[in-house]
Amino acid sequence: MPIRHSSVLDVENAENTLSLTAIAILVKTPGRSPVKTRLAAGVGKRAATLLYRRAAAAVAESAEAAGIGPVYWAVAEKAALHDPVWSGLDRLEQGSGGLGARMAHVHATLVARHGKGLLLGADTPQIRPEDLQQAHRELTGGGPRIVLGPARDGGFWLFGANRPIPTERWSRTPYSSTKTRSRLKAALADLGGWHELDWLTDLDRSEDLRQVYQEQAYRCPETPAQRRLVRTLELIIHRMEPS
Repeated sequence: MPIRHSSVLDVENAENTLSLTAIAILVKTPGRSPVKTRLAAGVGKRAATLLYRRAAAAVAESAEAAGIGPVYWAVAEKAALHDPVWSGLDRLEQGSGGLGARMAHVHATLVARHGKGLLLGADTPQIRPEDLQQAHRELTGGGPRIVLGPARDGGFWLFGANRPIPTERWSRTPYSSTKTRSRLKAALADLGGWHELDWLTDLDRSEDLRQVYQEQAYRCPETPAQRRLVRTLELIIHRMEPS
C-alpha cells in the first residue's frame, strides 16, 4: 500500500480547523426534562417553557452570527438528539454524570475537533455576536487561555478554553451556587491566562425578567430571535404588573 504524504492542502486544512472556535449550547429538552422550574414558579410552566425555547433560539442565532466556528446543540437526553426542537444545528451528547462531568465531556469534544471551544447555556439570550468574537480572540492569542462570562448570580454564562480541562477540576466546583464562578476560577487558576467578559444576568427566576429585558434593550436586539424574545418578555412583564 503506498504511503500517503501530507500535502500543503492538508496542512492548510489543519490550520484552518485549529483557527476555529466551536460553540456548544447546553440544553435540556422540554417534555423530557424539567426546564426553568424556578422561573415557572413565578410565571407559570407554559410561559417559562416558551421563554426557554425563545431564549435558546436567541443564543443560537447570536452564536451562528458570530461566525467563529461551528455551533452545536449539546443535548442532555440521549433519546432527544434527533428531537425536532433541536433541528437546525448539529448535535452533541452531553454524556453522563453531574454538570461538571458533562461540561468537561462537551468541551473536550470541541477542543479535540476544532482546537478551541466555548460553552453556553440558554439562560442569557442577551448575548451578542461581538461577545463571542471577543472570546474567540482571547483564545487565539497563543498559550493556554481561559475565558469566562460572569453572571450576576455568582455563576457564569460562558466558559471557553483552548485546552481540554481535566474532569476532576470541573468536579471541584459547586454548581447553581453564589460561589460557582469563584470556585471554578480557583480550581482552574493554574491552567492558563484568564480573561473575563461583560457581566450578564441569567434568566432563572421571575425576578430576573426586568433585568434581562433591560440588558437586552441596552445591548440592542440584533437578531430576529432576540427581537421575538423581547416582545415575549414585554408581554409577560406586563401581565405580572398589578392591575
